[in-house]
Amino acid sequence: MEAINIQQAVQKKYGELAAAVKSGDGSCCGPSCCSADDPITGNLYKKEETADLPKSAVDASLGCGNPTALINLREGDVVLDLGSGGGIDVLLSARRVGPTGQVYGLDMTDEMLELARDNQRKAGATNVEFLKGDIQAIPLPDNSVDVVISNCVINLAPDKSRVLNEAFRVLKPGGRFAVSDVIVRGEVSPALRRDMELWAGCIAGALREVDYTEKLGQAGFDAIDVETWRVYDSVAADGDGKFASAFIRARKPQV
Repeated sequence: MEAINIQQAVQKKYGELAAAVKSGDGSCCGPSCCSADDPITGNLYKKEETADLPKSAVDASLGCGNPTALINLREGDVVLDLGSGGGIDVLLSARRVGPTGQVYGLDMTDEMLELARDNQRKAGATNVEFLKGDIQAIPLPDNSVDVVISNCVINLAPDKSRVLNEAFRVLKPGGRFAVSDVIVRGEVSPALRRDMELWAGCIAGALREVDYTEKLGQAGFDAIDVETWRVYDSVAADGDGKFASAFIRARKPQV
């Protein structure tokens, strides 16, 4: 499949989701609609974490985990969220890094960026900046970020190696990588891999755990850990029990 077709399908899907959230019509993500019972997106955040966030940031939460819970963010850290969507993980990170820190959200979809910036204004977050761009070509300088996070987005990229190489490039020496993503365990059909609806739904583009680990190592990361935490039983016709959410952590070595 051509990368341009994948990106167009993803942009269309998430642009529609952002518009639905903004209009108050709700949202739908993955193979089913987002709710507490959704197999991918349900029950990812504690109520006390989201209680004072804008409702539209919570409604637009389309991830498969909570990357802000994977890592100890510190006062003054510079954080980058790859595929920041409506901004929930950016806003949560902004609280933790404090006024001396900075959080960047990177997204390629205009509707999501508009929604995220509106949520930033509602939250009064002054240490946040949302950038338009492709996670395969991050618009930040080398060695400029302490932490890279992402929530169920790297699987959407046509070229995962480029994403991981870019994450490595922008991290400072000793910088940390902490993402939630969907992985696949075992073989799935070529037809599933070609299904654009399932690409946009975070399924068809998922990597195997061994491939994720290998690509992180090839990018230069060490201290790589992949922890499966939620297995999906009914997300695709031939995918029962083969897809799961995973916490993926790694580090850029000190020079």
